[in-house]
Amino acid sequence: MIRAVVFDVGECLVDETREYGTWADWLGVPRHTFAAMFGAVIARGRDYRETFQEFRPGFDLYAEREKRAAAGKPEHFGEEDLYSDVRTALAQLRADGLWLGIAGNQTVRAGGILRELFTGDVDLIGTSDDWGASKPDPEFFVRVAEVVPFASEEILYVGDRLDNDIRPAVAAGMATALIRRGPWGTIQQHDPEADSITTMRIDSLSELSEKVAKFNAER
Repeated sequence: MIRAVVFDVGECLVDETREYGTWADWLGVPRHTFAAMFGAVIARGRDYRETFQEFRPGFDLYAEREKRAAAGKPEHFGEEDLYSDVRTALAQLRADGLWLGIAGNQTVRAGGILRELFTGDVDLIGTSDDWGASKPDPEFFVRVAEVVPFASEEILYVGDRLDNDIRPAVAAGMATALIRRGPWGTIQQHDPEADSITTMRIDSLSELSEKVAKFNAER
């Protein structure tokens, strides 16, 4: 049975449209041009960070994050960037008696923002910077399994990416939910594995309560 639900961050809980727009501004390129290149890069199966290299060869994302912060323009997201289904879904899953967590590839700064937004709503918030391991590294999911007080097969990991979220979570023995939204969720939605290896597919987090209840009832 599913006893715990752990969520990815970007495009699962947080709509990153505004944030990627600010990166386009930082690079000095039109936002629609940056978005088009971003989509082209990930559609080819390349690392999304290569998008920055297309506009500025040698671009160091970590260093540029520090420069943005020093310039008073740090990466940021807030309540207004959360998808509209997030709060109600978390409240319903909590009412259903499920243990809830948030775990994604995020910086220390982003981890602080997540704790400001969600500390009262979930049982755990962990980031790649906290753990020294980034998805899709199997070690990331080892860390998830260590902090969740249930067996791996009782954990449902919810994410928008087959490559970073679903495949490594399945390899770690977890159940998975693939959400169809954001660039990866849209581009990867017709991949055969989107159906064959996932426990469930959803278009909204609001579907989780019913789908988890059905999954558990069948067992």
